[in-house]
Amino acid sequence: MAQSSEPDPAKLAAARAAVALVQDGMKLGLGTGSTASIMVRELAARVRAEGLSLRCAATSKATCELAESLGLRIESLDGIGWLDMTIDGADEVDPDLHLIKGGGGAHLREKIVAAASKRMVVIADPAKVVEQLGAFPLPVEVLQFGFETTRTLIRRALEELDLGDRDVLLRLKGSEPWVTDEGNWILDLHLQCIPDPVALARALAAIPGVVEHGLFLGMCSLAIIGKPDGTVVRLDRNADIDADMLAGEGD
Repeated sequence: MAQSSEPDPAKLAAARAAVALVQDGMKLGLGTGSTASIMVRELAARVRAEGLSLRCAATSKATCELAESLGLRIESLDGIGWLDMTIDGADEVDPDLHLIKGGGGAHLREKIVAAASKRMVVIADPAKVVEQLGAFPLPVEVLQFGFETTRTLIRRALEELDLGDRDVLLRLKGSEPWVTDEGNWILDLHLQCIPDPVALARALAAIPGVVEHGLFLGMCSLAIIGKPDGTVVRLDRNADIDADMLAGEGD
């Protein structure tokens, strides 16, 4: 299918609603991915129109390059300090606002930036809203050194959580391993479902060689879900998610 030059209306609606939360003088974290890229463009347009003074930290080299090309001021996270808000996308969002992130390979930096923020706002389209995490492959960033040892330990951990016999695949870019901005590789865990995200996160974090995983638990305070008709649904951490309402069918 040919790619349209126009942004997806649901993603655009979510991005615009999140950018509307930005106030002059804020210190912001800018996420990575297709929806986050739309947000960065919308943010830059608002800065140009209103003359906002912002300090921004990027979660990836790609986001940094895009933001700077649009005139946004990008600084190092350490140079800025604590952030007022991070706006980022997600690959999956569950009813507790737990997330899977890392489809773009930037979840290590994304998690660091989110952890350095007073508030994490996630923007997404209705397809990202799920009842249970896990249909999207869970990215795990690992060191290149001892890669096969790390993969074996991950498989053992999955077996202990009754998630054995699942594919644990090295992410490729063409025929070569995908290399993250930090010089690591990514294993994608095709789990189908994650009954206990907290237990899985704990098990993965305990494995030598695992740099970071794509489970973002208890970090998102607000999810803005754009709909195809241009409206949005705002979900606080304890809000119930109505999947039918978010589907946008017939709008």
